[in-house]
Amino acid sequence: MVGERKISVFSIVNALILACIAVATLYPVLYITVISFSDTASVIQGKVFLFPKGFNLDAYKEVLSNNTIPRAYLNSIYYTALGTFINLLFTAVAAYPLSQPNFFGRRVFMLGIIVTMFLNPGIIPTYIVVQKLGLTDTVWSLVLPNAIWTMELIILKSFYENMSSQIREAALIDGASETRILFSIVIPLSKPALASIGLFFFMGHWNSFFLPLIYLNDKEMYPLQVVLRDMLIFNSENDAGLVDRAALAPQAVKNATIVLSMIPVLLIYPFAQKYFAKGVMLGSEKG
Repeated sequence: MVGERKISVFSIVNALILACIAVATLYPVLYITVISFSDTASVIQGKVFLFPKGFNLDAYKEVLSNNTIPRAYLNSIYYTALGTFINLLFTAVAAYPLSQPNFFGRRVFMLGIIVTMFLNPGIIPTYIVVQKLGLTDTVWSLVLPNAIWTMELIILKSFYENMSSQIREAALIDGASETRILFSIVIPLSKPALASIGLFFFMGHWNSFFLPLIYLNDKEMYPLQVVLRDMLIFNSENDAGLVDRAALAPQAVKNATIVLSMIPVLLIYPFAQKYFAKGVMLGSEKG
């Protein structure tokens, strides 16, 4: 028949592989969510699989009634918002001069920046620098050492290079300074690129637990990921009251905390998904 499409073997194999990947990706999320909503007895007896049994919200009530999780949640939101803002600001400012062909020392600066991708000094020298600057136990220890990410800088630099140079030349003729051009023209026109790399920054800060673990000593400053790590690894020893008071299954409390930690990502990612793929392609357009 005219217009009838033939299904190739490649399409079938590709669909099966993608289906397996989708199942492997979604099953842990579904299982964690189901456990968090299930009855304590069913969870302890291992009767929960794909659907909640004895639906209840006791685990969520217990998690939110304790000061530890809400405080850590707010800390994560604060650290992520501040860190993402600083990343975007510093990256936008640094990428602009590097994208200009007539910038003196452009190749030397780019070489020095790219070298940092392959030669990392390690955590001990970085920790000593942070400590000597008096940044430990402050939010600045989490955002300033990673204010600029090399790959995202290259992506934004490539985007700037692909912008029409006539806009900048017209602004210079009108007497605009480079700072005015950057903040009034270049950055507003770069919203798609900034949104794409901003998603990388957001995910990096939201999921970060190693830097807070080594730079923060005050438990009240811990973000949600560190508290969640303690619950998962140390079996809630630091927050035993979460389980003991309500006689809840430890798995339900842990999984409820995990589900709560996924909410911001699930809310933001669908809106930024179209920029995510575009941001990956931007870095491949130019070196």
